[in-house]
Amino acid sequence: MRRLALYALAGIALATVSCSEGPAQALTAPVILTPAGAETETINERFLIALTVFVPCADGGAGELVQLEGTLHSLFHVTINGNSFKMKIHNQPQGIRGTGLTTGDKYQATGVTQETIGGSFVNGRFSDTFVNNFRIVGQGPGNNWLVHETFHVTLNANGELTAFVDHFSVECK
Repeated sequence: MRRLALYALAGIALATVSCSEGPAQALTAPVILTPAGAETETINERFLIALTVFVPCADGGAGELVQLEGTLHSLFHVTINGNSFKMKIHNQPQGIRGTGLTTGDKYQATGVTQETIGGSFVNGRFSDTFVNNFRIVGQGPGNNWLVHETFHVTLNANGELTAFVDHFSVECK
């Protein structure tokens, strides 16, 4: 029950912050009072996943679909302290392997995705930082697909956008 309450409160904060109309409109959110001291919850899970990814540099540059299967390790940590919240998310493939559907080449998925979201239940203060490094590594040279994204947004206490970064790159090696 406590876990559900923590996620519900963080969800309310995110929904309230993301529902503003116009970049300069101040946000108002209901005041949500929590008991003194921080409430925290950590969930550490492993999920079996199966996905198919197009690797454009595979098969001598012709590209091919790669069918991947394995385990995704996910760690979620939520802290609610008074009228503020912070949520950290960490995802990392573990033992995810695959096969090219055209060439039969073997591949591994590696990388890490992390996100930190925080803000206030009282005003529009909010930040979100997302960093994704996704790699499909094949046999031999020239068929490794590397994806990197860094995204960040910050809203001040008036709900005004004060920082925005979105860098995305894809590389074949």
